[in-house]
Parts: sequence; C-alpha cells; structure tokens
Amino acid sequence: MFSFEFLIQILPQLLRGLLVTVEATFGGFALALIIGLILALGRRSKNMPLRLSCGGYIAFMRCTPLLVQLYFAFYVLPSFGIRFSALATGTLCLGLHIGAYIAEVYRAGIEGVARGQWEAALAIGLKPLPLWLKVILPQAVPPMIPPLGNYLIGLFKETPLLAAITVVDLFGAANNVAGLTYRYNEPYTAVTVILLSVSLMAAYFVRKLERRFSTRGMKLPRSLINDPLNIRSEQG
Repeated sequence: MFSFEFLIQILPQLLRGLLVTVEATFGGFALALIIGLILALGRRSKNMPLRLSCGGYIAFMRCTPLLVQLYFAFYVLPSFGIRFSALATGTLCLGLHIGAYIAEVYRAGIEGVARGQWEAALAIGLKPLPLWLKVILPQAVPPMIPPLGNYLIGLFKETPLLAAITVVDLFGAANNVAGLTYRYNEPYTAVTVILLSVSLMAAYFVRKLERRFSTRGMKLPRSLINDPLNIRSEQG
C-alpha cells in the first residue's frame, strides 16, 4: 500500500538526489554548448580532415546509446588509466553525447543567416571577430534558443541513466530506498512526479521563449524544435 508518511520520511533523501540531477544536467549542458560549437565550426571548416573528424564524432555519438557510452567511460577507461568520479564521468558523457546534437542547432542557425549578410559584411571590410559578433551571431542566436531549451529538458530526462554507474541522483536515491526497504511504490512514484513536474515547468518556459523569438526573423526547422534528438527521423 502507498504510505504518505513513508513518502515524507524519504523525501529529503530524494531531494538531495534531485540536487545531484540538477548539477549533472547543467554541468553536462554547459559542456555540450562548448562541444557543439566546436563541432559546428569544425563541420564548416575548409580543412577536410577536421571536417571529416567532426562528422565522424557526431555520427559515433548519435549512433551509439548513451548508456553504452556511460558504461564504457566508467568501467573500461579506468583500465587505461583514465579515471573520474561517477558524477564527473556521467556529466562528461552527457555533455559529449548531447553536444553532438547541439552542433546541428548551431549549424542550422549559422547557415540560416542570409548569404547577403556575409557578403555585405565582408564588402565593408569587417574582420572575422567583428563579423561574427556584430552581424552573424545577433541573427543566428535568437532562433537557436527554443531548440536549445528543448535539449536542456531532454538532457534532464536522460539523467536517470547515471544511476547505472552508481551516481546517487534522483533515480539513484530512489533505487537505494527501494533496495533497503523493499518498498517501491513511494520512491518511484515520487521520482515520476518530480521529473514530470520539473519537465513541464521547463517546457512552459521554453514555449514562452519560442513565441518570443519566433518573431525575430528566420526560424530553425520545426524538426529541431519539436523533435530535437531527431528520434522520429532516426527511427524511420
């Protein structure tokens, strides 16, 4: 039977796990933003080895499950002398994995800037840095924000996988409670409600951002906003 009294008893432990989940989410997302930018610029490079390397990295990350990457990083890499804590390993894997998808958002945003804007900026003699800061990024960044927000939500929902490498996040805390008490209704129901609540609140703010920035000229493809991980296209 479901016991609210027991739920209240375990709630502090679950909330501590939620803090770990939030830490891994934002840490992984910050890394993904950097990785995605590097990959997007690499894909646009005229250097063929660099362009192919970035493309190969993106293909590898998108074609292998995140859970397999987590297991490899946590259980295999230590045999080669590469060892991190469970949380650091999970955060790095999240960032490296989602960064491959965010690279496509950057690429679409940059390529969405009209070619005439590039030509006009070069015609008046703008150097590369002012070109990007004053012309390209002000036009490319606004339409990127809604899909990036969706990636942040998607990353948050991927964090329960970290429990597989002993990270005591929200899901890991629920597993610990269930393993010690053999009570499953309360911890897993609480995890479901918490994840759903946070995701719905985040989705609400992402929709507000989408409406705000949709009026600022160009837009990214709807597939990047509604299905940022390209799940439907990859399944099809």
